Amino acid sequence: MVGWQLFRILSLAIIVSFFAHAQDSGIEGLRQSGKAFSSVAKLVSPSVVFIQVEASTSVHHPGSFPFPFDDDFFKRFFGDSFPGLPPRNESPPDQYHTQSQGSGFVFRVKDGLLNDKTYIMTNNHVVEGADKVSVKFKDGYQYEAEITGRDPQSDIAVIEIDTDKRQALQLGDSSKLDVGEWVIAIGNPFGLSHTLTVGVVSATGRTSVGINDYEDFIQTDAAINPGNSGGPLVNLDGEVVGMNTAIFTRTGGYMGIGFAIPINMAKEIANQLIDKGEVSRGYLGISIQTLTAELAKAFGIEQNQGILIAEVIEDSAAAKAGLLQGDVIISFRDKPVTDVGTFRNQISMTPPGQREKLTVLRDGKQRDFVVTIGTRSDEIVIAKEPTQSASQLGLTVQTLTADLAKQFNAKAGEGVVVTEVKRGSVAALAGINTGTIILQINRKPVKTANEFSREINKADKDKGVLLLIRSGDMQRYVLLSW
Repeated sequence: MVGWQLFRILSLAIIVSFFAHAQDSGIEGLRQSGKAFSSVAKLVSPSVVFIQVEASTSVHHPGSFPFPFDDDFFKRFFGDSFPGLPPRNESPPDQYHTQSQGSGFVFRVKDGLLNDKTYIMTNNHVVEGADKVSVKFKDGYQYEAEITGRDPQSDIAVIEIDTDKRQALQLGDSSKLDVGEWVIAIGNPFGLSHTLTVGVVSATGRTSVGINDYEDFIQTDAAINPGNSGGPLVNLDGEVVGMNTAIFTRTGGYMGIGFAIPINMAKEIANQLIDKGEVSRGYLGISIQTLTAELAKAFGIEQNQGILIAEVIEDSAAAKAGLLQGDVIISFRDKPVTDVGTFRNQISMTPPGQREKLTVLRDGKQRDFVVTIGTRSDEIVIAKEPTQSASQLGLTVQTLTADLAKQFNAKAGEGVVVTEVKRGSVAALAGINTGTIILQINRKPVKTANEFSREINKADKDKGVLLLIRSGDMQRYVLLSW
């Protein structure tokens, strides 16, 4: 009996000791994490800046009319009033000065004689329209800055200050980021200088957020608030992996979802702004759209196997390489293509003139092409997607005469024009409107209303009908079933 009690006492002591050790280990682990974050803050903060921007705007008083020419010229002929317009308010327009703020970080320094420049990366929306830009470092030193270059399409800008005494941050490789990895955001939310927040990478490759023309966002739950824009997102080694840009919010503040531009994209654009004063983007000359399950079935291929070419621009790089409307791009540089946003970014970041391999499916057969990347400001248009299906077609078409072609900015003999769309029909739900031009039915051109009717009657209702349509300047495929 005594032995049993002794055994129980020893067992209890061992258990208590084990949990005490586990608790100590857990606390020590947290303590080490805190030290890691602290060391990153000490390393990075001196190169992070608080950006203040001043801008001015003119506002005329209600009822006033600013003359487009010199006052004396008009007074000579019309006196103090211009015929047919209300009396002119002689008081000058009010000049309003606005102030805004954001963040930025040193990423490149030129030192030596005549090269004493420090370059700071930030968001375009932080400095756009600025009359005056100033930056303040953590040590209190403040500098007047000049805008080196801006790229509104990616929301990236570079500003510069006249000194070479500031340390540039190390830039990491954003392509190696893993979901769940620790990241640290440093910036000036609400003007609170050099605020540090910690979180993880929630997702990568966000391309359809709708913030910029070119998107490949890192999503993070590290707290990002107004004023953080342009600040660095860094890893535990203190390397910049992204530039904090935007938040998803319904309140105006942090809700757990923030977005950062990957540093691989940001540094490429920023360096072009410094070296060339502008951004050169690759261009193919195609309109592309997602290969939905319905479209994949219509083209006889598997869903998520590629992206669909809805249009090839005449004399473009794609046309010269032999790409055709209806081709499905399945790989670029021997890597699978499944997302229109990612592919668009890959093309735009490819230097013009570079030759690249591209593989497509055409009529079920795989074909390889070598394309010489072109250059243009509005390189690839992404076609909008159909959203729903319904039980009937619900549209009326008319032959595209010369007068109608002129009215709808089209070519006579190329397609039929939609003159009526029934509300709630499959056509309406697919985004077809009055004035839409239908160019093909099941990949066969239609030139008259009679041809349209004949091809619709021939279509297999179980499989649906594949239309190639044009709305404005954009072409896309839609699959209708009823």
